[in-house]
Formats: sequence, C-alpha cells, structure tokens
Amino acid sequence: MITDQFGRLLRDLRISVTDRCNLRCIYCMPAEVFGQDYAFLPQSELLSFEEIERVARIMLGLGVQKLRLTGGEPLLRRELPQLVERLARLDGAEDLAMTTNGLLLPRYAADLKAAGLQRVTVSLDALDAETFGEMNGLGVSPERVLAGIDAALTAGLGVKLNTVVKRGMNDAGLAEFWRELRGKAAVRFIEFMDVGNHNGWDLEHVVPSAEVLERLAGEDLTFSPLPPKQPGEVARRFVSSDGHEVGLISSVTAPFCGDCSRLRLSATGSLYSCLFATDGYDLKAPLRAGEDDAQLRDRIAGLWQARRDRYSEERGEQTATRPRIEMSFIGG
Repeated sequence: MITDQFGRLLRDLRISVTDRCNLRCIYCMPAEVFGQDYAFLPQSELLSFEEIERVARIMLGLGVQKLRLTGGEPLLRRELPQLVERLARLDGAEDLAMTTNGLLLPRYAADLKAAGLQRVTVSLDALDAETFGEMNGLGVSPERVLAGIDAALTAGLGVKLNTVVKRGMNDAGLAEFWRELRGKAAVRFIEFMDVGNHNGWDLEHVVPSAEVLERLAGEDLTFSPLPPKQPGEVARRFVSSDGHEVGLISSVTAPFCGDCSRLRLSATGSLYSCLFATDGYDLKAPLRAGEDDAQLRDRIAGLWQARRDRYSEERGEQTATRPRIEMSFIGG
C-alpha cells in the first residue's frame, strides 16, 4: 500500500464512465451551461471497458479496496453491466458500488446485481415535486427516482440516498424528507459545495451539517454519533433516539481532507487526486501507447506519492478563483 505526502493511503477508486447525464441538476450540470447544443465527448475518446478493467486491476494491486462507478450518469453508458461483471471478477475488490440518479434503475437493477454490483447510491434532493423539478433542472418528478430505488431494493442491491442541501431551495423540508425515507434506505445530507465553475456557489447557500441535524431532531429526537466503519469515510454517521441512522457530509464546515483515500479516473482516462482539482494526469496516452502494467503502476504510484491536495481545508480567498474540473466529468 502506498501513501501520499500527508501519509494518506490509496483505498478508493472512482471510475467515471461517461460525461453525459439525463438531468441538469443546478449544483452539477446547470441547464444554462449544459444545454441542447453542449458538445459531449465522442465515444472514441472514452476509455474502453478493457482499459478501465486494466487500470482497476493495477490499482487494486496498489492497495485500492473499493471501486465506484460514476458519470455523468453511469447508466447512460452502453452495456454497463458488462463492465460491472469484469470488475466484479477482479481480485482485491472488496466493494463494488455505483452512484446514479436512479432514473434507469427500473431497467437495469436486476442485471447490475446479477453482474456483481453490490450497492448503489442514489441522488434525490426533495420529495416535493416542484422543488425537486427545479433542482434537477428538467422538472423530473421524484416518483421516477423512488421507482428506481424500489427496483434496486427488489433486486437485492444495498441502497443509500444522497441529498444536496441548498438554503432557500430544499432545506425547509429536511425533517419530513428524512422521516419519510429513513425506513427505505440510509440517507446522507451533503453540504452544497463549490464544485466545478458554474453552480453559483455562495457560502450563504450552505446549510451547515450541524444545523441539518438540529432540524432533523426537532423536539422529540436526540442523536448520538456512530464510529466510522473504516478510515476515509466521508460521511459522519449518527443514530437517532428512535434507532434510525443519518449521514452528514460536511466538506465546507468540517473538511475531511486529512484522511482522504480517493483517486478519480475520468471517462477520458485522466486521473484526478482531488474533487476540486484543476488538472488531471493523462493515463490514456501511455495506456494506448503500449506501456506494460509495471510502467503504468509506477506512473500511478508516483502520482499518489507526490499528492498534496487538501482543497477543502484550504478553501478561502486564494482558492475562490481557481478553475476546477466539472463534477459531471469526474463523478463527484
């Protein structure tokens, strides 16, 4: 296992399989930027399934234990269950998961489970149709996402829910949202982050996780912290006095750079060592130039060992104008 300049281990690989999405969420792919004329990547520029499998196998040999498929919306990538099957066969992958908006899960959940996928994390920001429609940018109803969640559960997949909280949009209904869905899946509330360059982020729009927990508690509940299941967890978990779990992801008010264990592979084969990175490391060129596994392994190991990223801890005036890779390009 290898460590970076701050002693952080490489444990997690997030694999973006496409830059396309069938929603236009305001915090990720706002419609005014990613409109009908936006030029997405041609298929020829994306890594093939064989190339993705090879990179994943090499990284598992460097200590990676968890693989997560992302997008854009990963289920827009053709024949995705075939890639899942390839990755599920690799030695060393203790966890194989996917982040999705859930719209295509009714079609694919059973096939994904059969191929070896273990878990899905589904994005759902509100149960109120008007609020959710505004946040997803296309007026898509929450019922379509709920149908995807039900399909995943029926197929036997583990399910978590991710909810980005933006003040003045979906924060008023947090308690009702959690109480409605907590029996269906583990819910995690995410502070609105300054990812990408187009989401209009402002600190005034951030609802601190501590405030979220207060709203969930109301007058009848208390919350107790739960210990992390493993190092590098991004969500701090709490259990309510009536026995229900909630997760809080607090990149703004309580950064977790100190034990970040994640490396991101873009759909075009670039490696990013931080969600807020400006530049990536091109791995596709040496892949296609015929370098062997040992050479590629040395490249990846060298990138991680030189890593000094800690954007969320440094967030301030010096980082405010720094250009950042779009979240839709590396999957969050």
